[in-house]
Amino acid sequence: MLNRTEAKQRLTRFRERLAESGVQAALLLMPVDIFYFTGTRQNSALWIPASGEPVLLVRKSLVRAREEGLIGDIRPFPSSKELSALLGREGDKVGMTFDAVPVAQQAWYSKVLPGRSFVDITMLVRELRSVKSPAEIEMLRHSAGKLCSVFSEVSTFLKAGMRELDLAAEMEYRLRRIGHEGYVRMRAFNQELFGGMAVSGGAASYGFFDGAVTGQGLSSASPQGASLCEIRENEPVLVDFAGVFNGYIVDMTRMFVIGALDADLQRAFEVSLEIQEAVRGAMVPGAIGEEIYRQAAAMAEAAGLGGNFMGMPGEQSRFVGHGVGLELDELPVLAQGFAMPLQAGQVVAVEPKFVIPGKGAVGIENTFVVTDAGGERLTELADEIVAL
Repeated sequence: MLNRTEAKQRLTRFRERLAESGVQAALLLMPVDIFYFTGTRQNSALWIPASGEPVLLVRKSLVRAREEGLIGDIRPFPSSKELSALLGREGDKVGMTFDAVPVAQQAWYSKVLPGRSFVDITMLVRELRSVKSPAEIEMLRHSAGKLCSVFSEVSTFLKAGMRELDLAAEMEYRLRRIGHEGYVRMRAFNQELFGGMAVSGGAASYGFFDGAVTGQGLSSASPQGASLCEIRENEPVLVDFAGVFNGYIVDMTRMFVIGALDADLQRAFEVSLEIQEAVRGAMVPGAIGEEIYRQAAAMAEAAGLGGNFMGMPGEQSRFVGHGVGLELDELPVLAQGFAMPLQAGQVVAVEPKFVIPGKGAVGIENTFVVTDAGGERLTELADEIVAL
């Protein structure tokens, strides 16, 4: 877990970035951002001045925040009348993460902190968090090992006739028993995810979730993930789960079949492996996420599968990889429109997938660290389709 030395280093880098941006202080309200800088995820607000020491204002639980927190000043959340004297001065620019802070919260702070102008520091925070320290990479490697251990057991409990839900429940049960934290943090508005999905057959791909494969889910109120449909012989079974241990998330997908896979699906899977390797090799510092995505899409097109790449025809996602860490949807994104250069230490889940209507979905997903030699793989489990 986070220690005081690393917490201090994170705060120092963040204060330097604030000063460079001409922002006098940051007011962080997102729990995951607060955890990143302090080591505690309690109901609180974190004030970080560009010059000076941070203050964590805690609504609940103050006792636990003081036990876990790695900054010196942790105090009860004051009355609204006291906040103005405590947090900066009139005329200050105060940074907030506009991507995730509700408008009502921003309006309340604007009222109780008169004279401050609030500016968006979303990208500043997300870019800083995207580059993982060696300690964070070891946490992610630990999560990957745990997740792989459960994936390696799927062949022992996957049976024809079991429901998708039963398969997903087996995954969830086994993951929870070894310490999986159960929920998967996502930052994007209107996105939500349980632990993962197990889907099969030709109806595995449509839904609101911004990914190649979504599953039918159990109702129109929960339209993603495993359904009550039975898993049948000779159909693709796609298992896509996140591993979440000590807050750090890795993501992976593996394919299974009871019997033999359709030739078109088999070929599409082989193309997904080729794309994964091309993307892995391109994941070096300075590479552009958009260009890597275009290369992947071009490979799918050259294979005659462009219309099936990353979703059903007409409902395709325009990415091939997404950053992971404390959230499932971190930076960087290997996606159309993402022109920022990759940096060493960023961690990306690469997931080339294909959906062939009426036949099903196939693909692969592994989590890699950006290095000078290309992506370093964390999810060390064989990629091949497991045929039972």
